Amino acid sequence: MDGDICATATTPPDSDPARKRGVHGMLKLYYGLNEEGKTVDQAESMNPCDINGTHFDPEVYLNKLRRECSLGELMDQESCMVKQIRSLDSDMQTLVYENYNKFISATDTIRKMKNDFKKMEDEMDCLSTNMAAITEFSAHISGTLQDQHAQITKLSGVHTLLRKLQFLFELPARLNKCLELQAYSQAVSSHRRARCVLQQYSHMPSFRGIQDDCHAIMDKLSQELRQKFRDGGSSAKDLSECVELLLQLDEPAEELCDKFLIHAQSRLEANLRGLEAELRPPLSSGPTSVIDPSIGPARRLSAAPTAGSPTDPTSPGNPFLSSSSRTDILEFIDRGCNEFVSSLCLVIASYQELFVNRPQEGNLASKNIPHMAIGKLHAFVDAMATCYFSLVERRIQDEKSVGDNSLLVRALDRFHRRLQAVAKLLPGSAVPSQGTEIVVRAARERIKQYLAALQSFYLDSLRDVRQALAAPRLGGSSAGGGSHLAGPATGKDAPASLPELLSSLSASILNQIKSVLASVHLFTAKDITFSNKPYFKGEFCSQGVRESLVVNFIKFVCQSSRQFCESAGDRGGSTPPALLLLLSRLCLDYETSTITYILTLTDEQFLVQHRSPVTAVAALCGEAREAAQKLLNHYVKVQGLIISQMLRKSVETRDWVNTIEPRNVRAVMKRVVEDTTSIDVQVSLLYEEGTRKAHSSDSSKRTFSVYSGSRQQTRYAPSYTPSAAMDTNFLSNIHKLFSERIDIFSPVEFNKVSVVTGIIKISLKTFLECVRLRTFGRYGLQQIQVDCNYLQMYLWRFVSDENLVHFLLDEIVGSTAHRCLDPAPMEQSVIEVICERG
Repeated sequence: MDGDICATATTPPDSDPARKRGVHGMLKLYYGLNEEGKTVDQAESMNPCDINGTHFDPEVYLNKLRRECSLGELMDQESCMVKQIRSLDSDMQTLVYENYNKFISATDTIRKMKNDFKKMEDEMDCLSTNMAAITEFSAHISGTLQDQHAQITKLSGVHTLLRKLQFLFELPARLNKCLELQAYSQAVSSHRRARCVLQQYSHMPSFRGIQDDCHAIMDKLSQELRQKFRDGGSSAKDLSECVELLLQLDEPAEELCDKFLIHAQSRLEANLRGLEAELRPPLSSGPTSVIDPSIGPARRLSAAPTAGSPTDPTSPGNPFLSSSSRTDILEFIDRGCNEFVSSLCLVIASYQELFVNRPQEGNLASKNIPHMAIGKLHAFVDAMATCYFSLVERRIQDEKSVGDNSLLVRALDRFHRRLQAVAKLLPGSAVPSQGTEIVVRAARERIKQYLAALQSFYLDSLRDVRQALAAPRLGGSSAGGGSHLAGPATGKDAPASLPELLSSLSASILNQIKSVLASVHLFTAKDITFSNKPYFKGEFCSQGVRESLVVNFIKFVCQSSRQFCESAGDRGGSTPPALLLLLSRLCLDYETSTITYILTLTDEQFLVQHRSPVTAVAALCGEAREAAQKLLNHYVKVQGLIISQMLRKSVETRDWVNTIEPRNVRAVMKRVVEDTTSIDVQVSLLYEEGTRKAHSSDSSKRTFSVYSGSRQQTRYAPSYTPSAAMDTNFLSNIHKLFSERIDIFSPVEFNKVSVVTGIIKISLKTFLECVRLRTFGRYGLQQIQVDCNYLQMYLWRFVSDENLVHFLLDEIVGSTAHRCLDPAPMEQSVIEVICERG
């Protein structure tokens, strides 16, 4: 109802139906409706209950609601319909108000346009009146002067001719006067004004005499100008005037250009000789060492770098900041820019003013002097710049120190900045681009130097770690290749523990990488002119810093670490096992976090955009993990070989046939248990415990049969006969077929249990193979029983699966029985008493 009232109020009472239809048609066209009020893409509905359709029947719709809906649903439907009616009424009112405001705004705009056009019409009428008055006044003046115009023109021509004749007759005297006063410019100008006339009337005697006198005077003037140009002692302004006058006197322009450039070359070569005298031979043949020799290895690796320590990037003692000549390169570039580059710019400006930018008139315009002159200038500038660039590159190559990189960057920035003046004075010159190439090559060489410095630092740090690991051995040998790290150290010479060494090594390397990145980042600083070059925005960041420096150093760490595994021999190699363990943990830490952190830091600091292919983080992490795995496997192998050597010597150097009855556990077995315990402690310092299978309650009370694989056939031992032995061998072989195969040299996992298990497998396998090569008597067999029982009492707690130790020890005792001449085993109770006493 509100909508009906609003529609009635806004509709004029005297509007005819046709006008209404026209207005409604325009609205329907605007809103995309057809004649029936539907949108164009809306399908017509024939349903009488469709409230939005054209065939809607209120009675049918109401009857349907009464039949299908309950009272509550009818009331809800009524409420919904009331809300929709109110919403439609509100939309209709808003539409009417908006259209009304648009109509009012359009009316105001039209009224304003009428006022503006009326004012413009008045101004145009005033302008037309003024133009008519000006035209009338001009016509009146022309009519007044028309009669005297011809007479005035004739008299003016006669006066001009008389003045020219007077100038010609006075010309020789005027030229001599100018020559005496050295007013060469005025003399040449006067002669040029009269030269064409004298040449035209040279057939007349009076004019020929004047022409001959003028030629003699101008020849003398030309000789004086040549002498002045050759001396070169005049100022730039006088020299410019001299060249200009010689060109006006028809001197060869090419010859003048050559003379000017030869004179300029002599001054520039003097500047280059001064620069060359400053060049000194390199102080060293390689990059400065990044290790301060005055600092001992224990001090460098005793703790992580702190403020003021040698490895602190901000410390004055840091070799990355040491430089024997901090201002040499900057002073050299300053002198080159202030002397050579400034002189070269002055020569270019003077030359262009003389030969290139000068307006060409008369005969000079036809000779195309600027084209010839600019070609000679480009060749001259390129030749002189090549000599200068060679000196600059030699000085940059002498800068071997990886100290304060800001000095080199400032020098390169000043060098690049001053060359831009040449680009402005001589567009199209190759000098600025060649200078940029020098800066690029210097940046690449700097990255190589920093990479070499980082590699040297890493190798020196490893050497210090080896010295720190070997320090406890000075007071006495330590069996097992690392057991000295297991027990507590006392005294002021106590060595650093493995975690401390690892933390110090990792922190020092990371700090040096950050220091190098900060130094290299100076190349991309906003206040550096060449930092906006495409190379320093793209390739320098991605291929230079990220790939050539950071990625190559990480690869070097992994490769150099893997090399410690390539020097292994039968005696375990010369690398300390503790160093192998430490490096494996270092590579594993790199794989888990350090590589991602370093590359993320590099990408954020240098805004690296990977337009070109780069090494993926996953690939580097995989390489680090592979190195860690190889190092850990090699550590297991080395430690296993060390223990194996003791076992092999203990078996090979004893007479097992004639040995005495066992009363104690052999000392080598105790040594094996001690070394295994030491290795377990050592590995636990760097690696987590790991998982192991549940132990049985009688793990330390395990008994061994004389025959391998016949754990429940001890009844055959008292009545040993050949046939019994054959049956036992047969049963043992069948048992091996169904037992789980033990891979002795399988890769170990990154945990303590797996590492120690691998070492024990290698040791016991060696023990087994050595037993199979020997012949035993009765007491020899009993001694092996005692030794194996002792090993079983202690080794089971180190491995992931105690059955592995049981199986190998069973094999050892069984193989000993097979190689025994008189297999009479010892009672288990006696064995236990001996082991407990041992």
